[in-house]
Amino acid sequence: MTGTGAWFTVAVPAALVGAASFGMASAVQQRATKQVPNIRTLNPRLLFELVRKPIWLASVGTVIVGLSLQVVALAYGPLMLVQPLLVTSVLFAALHAAWLAHRKLDRIVVLGALGCMSGLSAFLLLARPAGGDETIEPQAIPLAVVLGVITVVCLLAASRFPGEIRVIALALATGVIYGVTAALMKVVASQFRAGGFVEPFQHWVLYAVCLVGPCGFLLSQNAFQQGKLISPALAVITTVDPLVGVAIGIGWFGERVVATPAVLGGQAAAAVAIIGGIVLLTHRGEALRREIEDNESIDSDGTVTWG
Repeated sequence: MTGTGAWFTVAVPAALVGAASFGMASAVQQRATKQVPNIRTLNPRLLFELVRKPIWLASVGTVIVGLSLQVVALAYGPLMLVQPLLVTSVLFAALHAAWLAHRKLDRIVVLGALGCMSGLSAFLLLARPAGGDETIEPQAIPLAVVLGVITVVCLLAASRFPGEIRVIALALATGVIYGVTAALMKVVASQFRAGGFVEPFQHWVLYAVCLVGPCGFLLSQNAFQQGKLISPALAVITTVDPLVGVAIGIGWFGERVVATPAVLGGQAAAAVAIIGGIVLLTHRGEALRREIEDNESIDSDGTVTWG
């Protein structure tokens, strides 16, 4: 099965079910992080605490299912189709988190998530990256430095500012690291296809993946633990990840994108939609955080009730 038919019969269902898997897993993970002590950013102790929770372990299995479905979707459909569909994990996560907390799904949260998804879809459709190879060139260093600086600034902001600002900063750093990890995994896959199972072990890229990937996952758990709601953090992660991927494709692998004035204008509008969606989610998340904290009361027997 090839062509457009495979997009709609294989790629789209796989991407949507994968997004649902990611969303459900993220909602469960966010809930599990509330059941362990609040641990500082990038401290591996958080994972040791979480691994004792059977529901968290089950969510990791769900993530693996989602990743497998993402690979299937990308095998049969283009990146520009699959990545925007994966952003629907924000909606699935919001729905599942609301169900777990016995709350109604907030309409403004849905609107913000749709803004991120539509902006990302438009950006990828307009950019249409193509060409390039899977070899990291020396000119990759400036972009690597920029991405490293962004990550460090986000971590510093997370250590300084409370509330949703901290959550967004952690999520932004996570998205950057996830995007870098995906690019490095693309190189590893290329090395595997070219030289077999042993080939990747002869290059530094595989070992970088083993270092960077777990850091991104740990940061995502930090972001989930710090946020009252799942949507703002997950929206930032799932939006920034593919955008970093596009930047790396251009800066590292020599991919080309359409860059006419009309396209650049459209991309600017798409960026506004993405930023607007994230800002809306951030402000609404902060308002809901305060509402939840105001309505939260502790009974005399130590149980928590929600007003």
